[in-house]
Amino acid sequence: MTAQRGKDILLKIEGAPGSGAGAFTTVAGLRARTISLNARTVDATDGDSAGRWRELLAGAGVKSAAVSGQGIFRDAASDALIREAFFEQSARTWRLIVPDFGVLEGPFLVAALEYAGEHEGEASFAMSLASAGEVTFSAV
Repeated sequence: MTAQRGKDILLKIEGAPGSGAGAFTTVAGLRARTISLNARTVDATDGDSAGRWRELLAGAGVKSAAVSGQGIFRDAASDALIREAFFEQSARTWRLIVPDFGVLEGPFLVAALEYAGEHEGEASFAMSLASAGEVTFSAV
């Protein structure tokens, strides 16, 4: 795998106004994105563990995904969808596309939404998403 441009990572939310189910809107103006995949471990160590080394129970931990992004809103449609999802605290389907890696898709809640602006600069936003169900992965 060769080096990739960070700007090629896409973040999309389902539910574009006037479009049918399965239509996604790209969150425009993102300048930075982070995707974190996590799996908690379950310690299964007991007195009979070989050499008293820790043993982990395979497949027993809770998996989660977290996404954060920062940028400027350049698109009224994605701005409205994100704002609506935050205030309703409804899990929306999001699609995260990482070139040469794969596509993650599943329900996420908007866990944090921040707006900021400087007197002589553009208005910006930051948001955090937390997985709220099964996230699927498809290799590209």
